[in-house]
Amino acid sequence: MKKQRILIAKPGLDGHDRGAKFVARALRDAGYEVIYTGIRQTPEQIVASAIQEDVNFLGMSILSGAHNALFKKVMDLLKNKGIDDITVFAGGVIPEDDIPYLKSLGVKEVFTPGTTSEKIIAFIENNSQSD
Repeated sequence: MKKQRILIAKPGLDGHDRGAKFVARALRDAGYEVIYTGIRQTPEQIVASAIQEDVNFLGMSILSGAHNALFKKVMDLLKNKGIDDITVFAGGVIPEDDIPYLKSLGVKEVFTPGTTSEKIIAFIENNSQSD
């Protein structure tokens, strides 16, 4: 199986990236290739980075409360560009009531505060694409 490439992104004006850095480090330590975009990325920048880096997964972390609008924009951009082979997951402070909406957009999984790195790694392993 080819090595999975994962982009971890922080959309919007949210400047808190401790959780994103924790996830990026845990995935890297588990043997994955991880690219971290840094904070305050636009949906357009995130999608462009995902395409340029030829990633298998796109993980977005958000704490600002703008997840519904920002994640919808990212998913719309991916769809409009015909990108359907990137598995998208999300994490951060996201109310349980919003999770079904995000999944209806195509976000495969949503991890809320307190999720273990083992659970996120298991998600990647269970959704990895092979050559």
